[in-house]
Amino acid sequence: MTGRVGFIGLGNIGKPMALRLTKWEGGLTVFDIAPEPLAELETAGAKVAGSVAELAADCSVISIMVNTDDQVRDVMGQILGAAKPGTALVVHSTISPDLPPRLEDLGGRHDLLVVDAPVSGGAMGAADGTLAIMVGGSDAAFDAVRGPLGLMGTEVVHCGPIGNGTAAKLARNLLHFVAFTATGEALRLAEAAGIDLQALGRIVRHTDSITGGPGAIMHRDTTQELAPDDFWVSIFSHVRAIGEKDLSHAIELADRLGVDVPMAHFALDHLSAALGLPKED
Repeated sequence: MTGRVGFIGLGNIGKPMALRLTKWEGGLTVFDIAPEPLAELETAGAKVAGSVAELAADCSVISIMVNTDDQVRDVMGQILGAAKPGTALVVHSTISPDLPPRLEDLGGRHDLLVVDAPVSGGAMGAADGTLAIMVGGSDAAFDAVRGPLGLMGTEVVHCGPIGNGTAAKLARNLLHFVAFTATGEALRLAEAAGIDLQALGRIVRHTDSITGGPGAIMHRDTTQELAPDDFWVSIFSHVRAIGEKDLSHAIELADRLGVDVPMAHFALDHLSAALGLPKED
């Protein structure tokens, strides 16, 4: 598809995403309620629409990057009736998991294609065009949008039917924010031990860039317990041995320093299952 692309919502991540789309050969039309990003996009070569409906009538693919479910519904309502049949709508917002199927159903009544395609990588990834974009929708809908998405992300993944893009984003962010919570626990332990917390942060960022952080164990295609002859058993058994030893020592230190570390206790109890290994007696 080489028609004109539209982008609605030029915020912290939306604006750099839209700037990447100025390279789209079919042209770019943008809309936002704030004048400053519109002026920047116009300078970069985009056409500025006077309304969502005007943009919808002008474009074959429309990206939506607003903040809330209600805002997505509002934008969708303004697009319906204005967009041409066959137009593909791309919802980049992280929304509630039950909303994407409703949007697909609503769009289908107007002969529109809909995908949920939330992104990961932040403003830096958006500016560099290196976002991960998780897409849920039909094969036809994905084919209609994959060209523009390829200008904004280097990891564009069709995760399955509508809603699966949102599910992938929620799972990814669950890991992100649980890890932040565990980080707070680790920082309290380090602080109680007299460690320079900023130095510890540098150490963590350095080593995660080498080992891959939590993603280092995300290679299996199931969460079921591993078969005894599975390739990963020996590797993850080694990981478990190190992890349980180090967690036990960390809990010992926390007890000595009077620091509450509930996530460490939980991890010690559940590390085997997370790795797909039977819990040892």
